[in-house]
Order: sequence, then structure tokens, then C-alpha cells
Amino acid sequence: MSVGFIGAGRMAQALGRGFISKGIVKPQKMVASDTSQSVLDVMKKQGIGTTTCNAEVVERSDLVVLAVKPHLVADVLQEISDFLTKEKMFVSIAAGVPLEVLESNLLLGTRVLRAMPNTACLVHAGATVVAPGKSIHSGDTSLVQTLFQTVGVCYVGTEDQLDAVTGLSGSGPAYAFTTIESLADGGVKMGLPRDMATKLAAQTLFGAAKMVLESGKHPGQLKDEVCSPGGTTITAMHALERGGFRGTIIDAVEASALKARKMGELELQKQEGRTLEIEQEVRMTKKMAEKN
Repeated sequence: MSVGFIGAGRMAQALGRGFISKGIVKPQKMVASDTSQSVLDVMKKQGIGTTTCNAEVVERSDLVVLAVKPHLVADVLQEISDFLTKEKMFVSIAAGVPLEVLESNLLLGTRVLRAMPNTACLVHAGATVVAPGKSIHSGDTSLVQTLFQTVGVCYVGTEDQLDAVTGLSGSGPAYAFTTIESLADGGVKMGLPRDMATKLAAQTLFGAAKMVLESGKHPGQLKDEVCSPGGTTITAMHALERGGFRGTIIDAVEASALKARKMGELELQKQEGRTLEIEQEVRMTKKMAEKN
């Protein structure tokens, strides 16, 4: 299988490294396009072919990963439309761009999936959910899942779950980074050196996450096991509850998910507008032909 990346930014670079390190796709079977020579140079160092032509990526690839900014997706798909065949499979990692928009800009029956990864893919600890489109073949979803598992965990979901995924794991690293920074600030306030405080905070979150994943216990149970009667941790938990810690985190996930939903709605509106323009052009062309 040959894989192409339209957009060679950090996520595409991470995926390329993952595919190579796990032996899923050989570097000589991959190609990436971008307008930035500096990011193409990163791909080139991995042994991946590079180009500035998106159409070349499509022609040389069985599976194409759309790794461009959401507002560029429709233009890119229009640019490569003359080079599409139904044999190609497309995976979009552009946040907020619905499958309907992707499928309407590709050949009818094209195999399309959406994926929502997060930045932890850069260190092979990512969390991704993939959602299949209407025309996928048997085995397509499991293939894409296997590809994303080279950079972390990957689950199969439905498109209507992706906004929530965006709010939780897509934006989630930022919540964790802020928590680490806040813990470190607390340590510094109480007398720890900054470097030590930051490393202790990061390791603490890493260890806690590992305990959840490996123990199979509910996070609440693990929390209770740390809270000794009348101890320091239950006192600290009281302070967190008084400050609305849980509610704030829930609000953050909700806000991010609603923003993602709004982005999807706007993309659909744009698509409807483009469809209307095309229909109007067709009607005008017919009228001109009838007059002549």
C-alpha cells in the first residue's frame, strides 16, 4: 500500500514516523506535499518522498491523508478533483469538516473516513477515533485503525461522536498541560525549584493516567484509595471541589465540543452555498444555449 499526505505538518510527520517504526508502510511508499519547504525537509529526512504538487500525491497513493487546515479542505479537494479515482481511499484529520462535505467534493462512491487524533501522537501516545463514511469497503476501517495505532490508541466511532471526541481528547492535552503547569506553580509556591516541580507534576499525571489504564479501576475508586481519613489528600480534594474543579473541566470539554459542532455546521453551509452557485451556473448555461 502507498500512502500520501496532503499537508506535511507535525501530525503528518508523526504518522509517517509511526508507520515506518512499526513497519506498516515503507518510507519509499510514502509521499507528502506542502507549500512549506521546511516541513517537507523533515519528511525527506525520514526517507519520505516530497512534492509541492497535491495532484502528484493523489496519483502516487492508494490512501491519501488530508492533513491541511479545515478552511483549506474544499479548495484542496477541488484542486485534485481531476486526478481522483474510486480506488483511492481518503482519510481526513481536519477538525470540523463533516463527511458530507468531503464526500460531496469527491467522486461518488469514494471511500472516505474522518479521524480525530490529538497532539500526543507526536510522542506515540496519541488518542484517535475514526469514523467511516458511506462508501467504505470491508476492512477499510480496521486498516485505518491499524495505521493510527502506530502512534497511540485508536477507537472506531461514529461521526456524531467526533465533536465530543474533539472536546475530550482532541483538546484534552491542553487541559493536561495547564494542570501540570498549575501543579508546578503550587510546588514552587511551597518552596520547590521550578525544574523539579514541573518534572514531578508531569510524572504525577503520567503515573495517574497509567494507573487508570492498567488497573481497570474507576478513577473515582483510585482517588478514594489515595484519600486517607483526615489526611492531606482529602483536604486538597475539598479545596478542588470548593473551586469548582470538576465542573470547570466538564465545561471546557463541552465548550470545545460545541465549537467543533459549530465549525461543522458552517462547513455544511458553505458547501450548500457552493452547490447553489453551481446549480445557478448550470441554469444560466442552459438559458444561453437555448437563446443561441
